[in-house]
Amino acid sequence: MYAVIKTGGKQYRLSEGDTLRIEKLPGNVGDVISFDQVLLVGGDSLKIGAPLVAGAKVEAKITAQDRDKKVVVFKFRRRKNYRRKAGHRQPYTAITVTGIKA
Repeated sequence: MYAVIKTGGKQYRLSEGDTLRIEKLPGNVGDVISFDQVLLVGGDSLKIGAPLVAGAKVEAKITAQDRDKKVVVFKFRRRKNYRRKAGHRQPYTAITVTGIKA
């Protein structure tokens, strides 16, 4: 069985046991969170929401709260003596899906 959920402005296709990184969510490592914005549940029979599947829920366990690798942002205008260098580390939450309830 698999599901498509919406969190952090993005959509993710996941099934039970999957590990993925999503936008930062509040909570500590080991906490159990549930996603109720389920757009689609697939498997033996396909359930498509309009826009959400009623009563569907995805349970997951937080495995890490961390920040991603640094991305260097470098702005440059030729012949204008203009250079700006900045770095950015995006925070993320790593989760492991423990159950999908349709």
